[in-house]
Amino acid sequence: MIATPRIALTSGEPAGIGPELCLALALEELPCELVCLADESLLAERARQLQLPVALRPYAQASGAAAVSHKAGTLPVEHRPLARASVPGRPDTANVPYVLALLERAVAGALAGEFDAIVTAPVHKQIINDAGVRFSGHTEFFAERTASPRVLMLLTTGELRVALATTHLPLRAVSDAITVDSLLEAGVILARELKRSWAIPEPRIAVCGLNPHAGEGGYLGDEELRVITPAIERMRSGGIRASGPLPADTVFVPHLLARFDAVLAMYHDQGLPVVKHAGFERAVNVTLGLPIVRTSPDHGTALDLAGSGRADSRSLSAAVRLASRLAAQRR
Repeated sequence: MIATPRIALTSGEPAGIGPELCLALALEELPCELVCLADESLLAERARQLQLPVALRPYAQASGAAAVSHKAGTLPVEHRPLARASVPGRPDTANVPYVLALLERAVAGALAGEFDAIVTAPVHKQIINDAGVRFSGHTEFFAERTASPRVLMLLTTGELRVALATTHLPLRAVSDAITVDSLLEAGVILARELKRSWAIPEPRIAVCGLNPHAGEGGYLGDEELRVITPAIERMRSGGIRASGPLPADTVFVPHLLARFDAVLAMYHDQGLPVVKHAGFERAVNVTLGLPIVRTSPDHGTALDLAGSGRADSRSLSAAVRLASRLAAQRR
């Protein structure tokens, strides 16, 4: 097991709250070595504006040296220059290559063994696409860069764990995207990661229906009969303790939820609102199915808060602490 993991922290959209969250995080004691990938002058200016007493120091790429635990009030930074000075709240397409370069550096370092995990501050998907780069999210980016055939987005507040069978799709595309094979793959990944990363020997998985009341026996849609039930049967035949399809409006009732270790939701807005309501300030996004550990806070760039000092760093802190724990469990 890794004694002290070294974590790459990408600072995200420079006009968003990512840079100041990285600085706020640096004021905490953390169970890892933190390496922030960012423009150092951007961090220095944001620290000055918000009067955050963080000492920035250059990160020297490790060559076999053991990681050392983070010291509160300091932040090792690997400098990557912005194309243009960033103004809080005003994303600039000129800085999109910078944002993507941070991600490329992080994944290259993780695959090479330099970093034991990656934690990503939020990026602005629209501005990346406005720059002419097709980008649907971190999850898909890391899947492509690591040649992972199937990954799964999981959101957790601690005890509550919700995985998504589909991620960033228009609602009208969800029905066609869920197939027996894709749901089976999702169930296999979820069960495997619950065993490996959460040490749950026989995870119990609740599988949501797609339609209201889980289709009402086919009267409100047939996806439950055609796709979801056959997928659950195949999960069970493979030794996975899967139940469903269950109506999404009742599976999250506390006394029912207590019967399960995780919920497999069919689409983004079926699962995420519940997680965010349960604990927005401590919700963490974990990408399952990668050869590396990757987590992130469960919120966006919050352009309206950028530079104000009002952004809450607790979700990012939770993401770093969970990444540290997951990385320490990997050999």
